[in-house]
Amino acid sequence: MSVNLFDIKGKTALVTGATHGLGMAMAKGLGLAGATIIVNGNSSQEKVDKAVAEYKALGIDARGYRFDVTNEEQVKTAIAKIESEVAPIDILINNAGIIKRVPLEEMEVADFKQVIDVDLVSPFIVSKHVVKGMIQRKSGKIVNICSMMSELGRNSVGAYAAAKGGLKMLTQNMATEWGKHNIQVNGIGPGYFATSQTEPIRIDGHPFNDFIVGRTPAGKWGDPDDLAGAAIFLSSNASNFVNGHVLYVDGGILATIGKPANEA
Repeated sequence: MSVNLFDIKGKTALVTGATHGLGMAMAKGLGLAGATIIVNGNSSQEKVDKAVAEYKALGIDARGYRFDVTNEEQVKTAIAKIESEVAPIDILINNAGIIKRVPLEEMEVADFKQVIDVDLVSPFIVSKHVVKGMIQRKSGKIVNICSMMSELGRNSVGAYAAAKGGLKMLTQNMATEWGKHNIQVNGIGPGYFATSQTEPIRIDGHPFNDFIVGRTPAGKWGDPDDLAGAAIFLSSNASNFVNGHVLYVDGGILATIGKPANEA
């Protein structure tokens, strides 16, 4: 048994969509635990560089690579470059994602396909090219960022729910195919977190804020840092016999049917 099952010092972790939000929170957790962080983003090189500087300010060894996770040629080229310039990728966190809040009957087919492409197809593309090296080395950790929408539906997020439900099953199939190579593939399903995107609705009296706080047994929104432990667990030797599992970090929402509005 390892002296420290959660030790990831010396490991190299590629985190897609790690320039902000929950991706950055998980990547910071991995970096502070000793991993070298490969920061991916696609919006601009300036945003990637700014994120890398933020990691380095915390003492994290971070490198930035801008590429489109939905473009297989860009992914293939970037993975080869990363493994040549930095190190073989030991940990892959497929975090990049988008959401379009549109009722299904009003949603354009092109928008539906874009959500599927980013949230479901890109984890397949990136994993496909990272796992080849992992298979050769007989070791690797892949973590797909799923969602509570991998289990439940909600108004206006049909494309996102379809993608995240598919990602749950893709996670299980990756685990099925690659487990024999000592590669563990699992998912993290975040609940509702306090981020810059949710700030406008996290106000006492706002209907959605009150709904989430009342619906969550913990009685609050999650802190992005709450995801770090799950990411470290699924990236370390502590999870060597955990495969094809989705770990929901949701404050208990999925555990309960909820409570009446007038119940304290």
